Amino acid sequence: MLRVSLRDKIRNVEIRRRTRVTDIAQRVAKLKWQWAGHIIRRRDGRWGTKVLEWQPRTGKRSVGQPPTRWTDDIRHVAGSRWIQAAQNCGIWNSLQKTYVQQWTSIC
Repeated sequence: MLRVSLRDKIRNVEIRRRTRVTDIAQRVAKLKWQWAGHIIRRRDGRWGTKVLEWQPRTGKRSVGQPPTRWTDDIRHVAGSRWIQAAQNCGIWNSLQKTYVQQWTSIC
């Protein structure tokens, strides 16, 4: 038992360090990155890759700030050629730490 109260004003990072519990935001970001790489490397014809590469017929989005797509933050870290980067596991794994840091700082 930690016996910590709000009055102690101990940061969450310190509590996680003491209890050895991982930050859930980091875990989610890491799993998202790994899943994206896994889906892109698959070549069995399932719909996952097709959905990630799909472009609407009109090519137009609504006026104003468009909602972010699932791949927008991945593209921000790995670049516009992220699909080619995901094919190489070494490159993809080296970018993972950068992605997790950026994603958790935004959230």
